[in-house]
Amino acid sequence: TGLTSLVFILMIIFCFIYIIRAIFKQKEFSARLIDFINNMTHEFKTPISTITLASETLTNPAIYKDGNKLAKYQKIISDESFRMRHQVEKILQMAALECEDLELQWSQVDVHEIINQMIPNLQLQVNSRKGTIDVQLTAPDHTIRADSVHFTNIIYNLLDNAIKYSDKAPKIKIYTETNDGFLKISIQDKGLGLSPEHQKYIFKKYYRVPTGNIHNVKGFGLGLSYVKLLVEAHGGRIEVKSTLKKGSTFVVYMPLK
Repeated sequence: TGLTSLVFILMIIFCFIYIIRAIFKQKEFSARLIDFINNMTHEFKTPISTITLASETLTNPAIYKDGNKLAKYQKIISDESFRMRHQVEKILQMAALECEDLELQWSQVDVHEIINQMIPNLQLQVNSRKGTIDVQLTAPDHTIRADSVHFTNIIYNLLDNAIKYSDKAPKIKIYTETNDGFLKISIQDKGLGLSPEHQKYIFKKYYRVPTGNIHNVKGFGLGLSYVKLLVEAHGGRIEVKSTLKKGSTFVVYMPLK
């Protein structure tokens, strides 16, 4: 009958649209994956080259007569090795989080203490670019149940992003408050900001926002995906509010009980 034919045609159209959308999504994911591989190759190539050069320098017997130079090259090798190890660990942790195999080491964590400990190191980066970090830790209750190492990584990644994506002198603000049983941690910048179309995808794996002429912004496109997975593993949630060319505010909600 005509009705049966119409239903059949509609089913075919629906299946066709579904297949086309799936193909486009797969194509988009493949493009992000290729970008990730290229970024990973670049990120590893630089420290490997640096380590190789420093190691070759240490093969020169004359270098051992100068203690300062010896210590300098040893530190370079150590720093670059740590950087590579950190990147590899992040990739492995992402895989473990997605498979729900990552075991968190739970303890009582003072969020204000963790933030205050990391600020001095980040302050050096900000000062070198003539920027400022405004810290307003006013939440009356700031102790949560969390994995100290991974929670530190959450805050560090967000602060590091705020600095990296500030095209001018960084103006970073971090503040805390309590909200309906959650500790609310806000990290605000006055940087590049995000257009609405990018805000929908920034927590997806391998997604990187185009940065125009800012060539010093590097990474794998894993940072915010990693942060979101970790926040959710702690029973929390993360939100972003952003305006293009005016800055972004990332808000993390961590359960207090």
